[in-house]
Amino acid sequence: MDKEFSNKINILKALAILLVVSGHLEFSLFGMFSPYSFQLALFFFISGYLFNDKYLNDVSTFIKRRVKSLLVPYFLYNTFYLGVTILIARLTGKFWGQPISLKNFFITPFLNGHQFDLSCPLWFVTQLFITMIVFLFLFRVLQKSYNNKIFHLTVFAILGFFAIPLSKIITIDPITLIIIRTMFSLFFVYLGYYYRNFIENKIDIFTLKWAGVIITLQSVLWLFNRDYDPEHGIGLSYVLVWARFDQQLIVPIITALTGIWASLLVLKLIYPYVKDSKFFYYMGDTTYHIMANHLLVMYIITAIFLYINGIPIQERANHDIYWIYNPIQTTYLYFVLTMVISTYSGVALKQLKKKFFPDL
Repeated sequence: MDKEFSNKINILKALAILLVVSGHLEFSLFGMFSPYSFQLALFFFISGYLFNDKYLNDVSTFIKRRVKSLLVPYFLYNTFYLGVTILIARLTGKFWGQPISLKNFFITPFLNGHQFDLSCPLWFVTQLFITMIVFLFLFRVLQKSYNNKIFHLTVFAILGFFAIPLSKIITIDPITLIIIRTMFSLFFVYLGYYYRNFIENKIDIFTLKWAGVIITLQSVLWLFNRDYDPEHGIGLSYVLVWARFDQQLIVPIITALTGIWASLLVLKLIYPYVKDSKFFYYMGDTTYHIMANHLLVMYIITAIFLYINGIPIQERANHDIYWIYNPIQTTYLYFVLTMVISTYSGVALKQLKKKFFPDL
């Protein structure tokens, strides 16, 4: 992997995690591209973009690497947040999570990942693991049955588009929830693979005509957007973890596609200016740790605000996990502090791992 390729991937991952954190603070970095409308699809896209064909013939190595890179740190964090949640419960009188049990520690992570509120963004990690394993086996079958890129794209597109109507006609239980999320995410994994292998260096999708089409399409999509008034529904946004797509059928897929295009355009525009930025490199290199820790950082910032203003810490327990103190004035301060603290804590954790657990 050459340096430029690695840098671009890191910056794209940095953009994706910036979008996740800003979404949890309820504002959008990309204006008309709503929070929650595409950032998770972007992460799946990146995973497909990075998929190496060699694993199609080396399944065991692929699974071992995914277990090591995704599941091992996940359960280390799960243990850490078990302790943190117990500690906070003693301070605030509220247990931020589900009851402690073997099922909630080992099984719930693969069902919805909300066993502990402070680490709930990590639900994406276990879903990514499931999606990538299914992708590998399905892609192997498709290549052996009919090795044609358009055929493959069609199959994955059908899975992605059908996931939304399927969520409306079947009973949502823990198993069907996994099925719907996996169907939806498989499409974007293959799209990332397809983009890198058949589009990136062959078709210029960043011309003025393309930009005009995307902006016009997103403007039309905005007619369906109700995010500025939550009482009217979730609009362009969707809640993939719970397969909540509101009344939409194809809008979540389309707005995810336009959001991914916008992210790739932003990458193209800013790369010359940030390619040598250590902070962007660190951010892209520590997305796992930022995903795991940003709610805890926000929780601590809120506790400090409460202390400064003489408000008992127990007040925090009266709100949901995403609540922040005085959001009109503090949102952007939260955003900056959260990104800086969670990024550099991630760097420190990676250095500690390299020093003390190099084989982990």
